[in-house]
Amino acid sequence: MNMHANDRTTEMTDMAACINKLTIDGFADQFKVEKGKLRSMDDKKSFKPKDIKVANFYRFEGISNPDDMAILYAIETSDGHKGTLVDAYGRYSDDDIERFMRDVEVKKQVN
Repeated sequence: MNMHANDRTTEMTDMAACINKLTIDGFADQFKVEKGKLRSMDDKKSFKPKDIKVANFYRFEGISNPDDMAILYAIETSDGHKGTLVDAYGRYSDDDIERFMRDVEVKKQVN
């Protein structure tokens, strides 16, 4: 599966397959946003927006329900952590994640 950020021709219909591909590519950690910081689910280390970059992101829409939308971020931290963060997209998005991500640098990956 060949995936590129913001590439509308890329087949990105299965989030599980995308996460598996990212894990193979080294994005094995899982993150969550908690109290204004990104926290590693593996070692509980936390990061401020200035400490991370979004290497890529993918948007998904539910097959049976357009309200079932999600965004998957592939994240790299300043100390070498690489992992993913998932958020709902649209009206069901998490306000804490949305606020946090506003201050994060997004690198568009072009392959």
